[in-house]
Amino acid sequence: MREKKIPMRQCVGCREMFPKTELIRAVKPKDGNVELDFVGKKSGRGAYICKSSECLKRARRSKALERAFECSISSEVYDMLEKRLSEEEDGK
Repeated sequence: MREKKIPMRQCVGCREMFPKTELIRAVKPKDGNVELDFVGKKSGRGAYICKSSECLKRARRSKALERAFECSISSEVYDMLEKRLSEEEDGK
């Protein structure tokens, strides 16, 4: 029996490859407003980030999400990411 292929994605912060399920997805739908996609099913261009606050800081400092989506990212998106990451780290 064949093994099921695990989709890999690259984190925009550290540029390392991880299984898609271990990352948080940000998505830019056709309307252009970047939002978070915790299920991974929303349509639009996606970018992934590790569940690490260090990676988020690095991505924010280097404007990696802005480059991935070719637009400016509102501070609310970063705030939601920080909140989600702190919840994930507290849950460990």
